[in-house]
Amino acid sequence: MTTFDDRERAFETKFAHDEEMRFRLLARRNKLLGLWAAKLMNLSPAEADSYAMDVVRADFEEGGDENVIRKLLGDLTGAGVDADDAQIREQLGFKTAEAKRQLVDTQ
Repeated sequence: MTTFDDRERAFETKFAHDEEMRFRLLARRNKLLGLWAAKLMNLSPAEADSYAMDVVRADFEEGGDENVIRKLLGDLTGAGVDADDAQIREQLGFKTAEAKRQLVDTQ
């Protein structure tokens, strides 16, 4: 029975690790997206950092990426930046890859 218990614990540990890594990846990606959008809106460095954290928090409102995309699109449009859904989704892919690279580099 201990072999089964050991395997179960190992599976639970791996699951917890994978979920933590997924959370860290999405948070980093959203921060990078926020910094990208802040640059387009010509925000100061302090405002950009604050805005990036707002984008990270926006992801907690509901599951999936749609709330982040809506926030970015609304904020960019409100700031007079010519942006569309496709451009934001493209950046979402780029920033996901960048966040993965950064996480790998820090480990």
